[in-house]
Amino acid sequence: MKQHRYNALDYHLKTKYGKKVFKISLNGNFTCPNRDGKVGTGGCIFCSAKGSGDFAGSRHEPLKTQFDKIKAIMERKWPDGLYIPYFQANTNTYAPLSKLKALYEEALACDPKIVALSIATRCDCLESEVLDYLEELNGRIPIWMELGLQTAHPETMEFLNLGYDLQTFQWAVHELNKRGIEVIAHIINGLPGETKEMMLETVKFINALPINGVKIHSLFIMKNTQLGKMYLEKPFPVLSLEEYAEIVSEQLALLREDIVIHRVSGDAPREELLAPLWTRKKLVVMNEIDRRMRKLDYHQGCKYK
Repeated sequence: MKQHRYNALDYHLKTKYGKKVFKISLNGNFTCPNRDGKVGTGGCIFCSAKGSGDFAGSRHEPLKTQFDKIKAIMERKWPDGLYIPYFQANTNTYAPLSKLKALYEEALACDPKIVALSIATRCDCLESEVLDYLEELNGRIPIWMELGLQTAHPETMEFLNLGYDLQTFQWAVHELNKRGIEVIAHIINGLPGETKEMMLETVKFINALPINGVKIHSLFIMKNTQLGKMYLEKPFPVLSLEEYAEIVSEQLALLREDIVIHRVSGDAPREELLAPLWTRKKLVVMNEIDRRMRKLDYHQGCKYK
């Protein structure tokens, strides 16, 4: 039974595979060109010291050890599930092709019940030889490439110190799509200076591209990040739960029906989070979005043109 009024990942995968499928976040000990000086230094201003991989395994452990530890936790609730290894921390195509091949193949060998491989990376870290290898790998098992868009507004991208532009993002999406590889775009609501209309324009931008999935979450302001330091020195407005639910509901109404919604709320380490504190209650956030969509009689794509 469909639980939400949008094309949720959990329902999509259960329909496709007939059982629960869960992702296992791995740490391949990658770095980032926006930290090591190739593109920039300091990284994106919202990014944690762990490269947004706070819930991934330990970079000091073999991938199989990381996989088995997280799998054991998941199996307490879903003993008969299927798995998707997820390279999450930092930029997971930023390495020589030989290293990428070794890590991806090692991850896929962790368990016979693996049904796909998900790789988070930057749109400016997809060399032609890497794209060719990913195309070959995608012929054996579905590959998901997760790209951080965050916003469709150049002025905000510059403020965030992303180190790439919209044209590079568009190029990456089209190159992956040509190779039959699924693309999942990450967007952030509540970025400083952005209005509700600007956030809606970001999903309209996504609609115009061959994107297969979207991850939506609010801005997390965390300790020990550049953004966190800015916030502590001079606090700026953040979205309330009600504002966030309103914006996400409108975004979902605008998004194409075929786009899979991988999340409508994210997680930040509780001890690191400065604001907004309501994001700690992920189920409450999801329920508020569901409630608002029912109240307005919205469903995904109902406002898409």
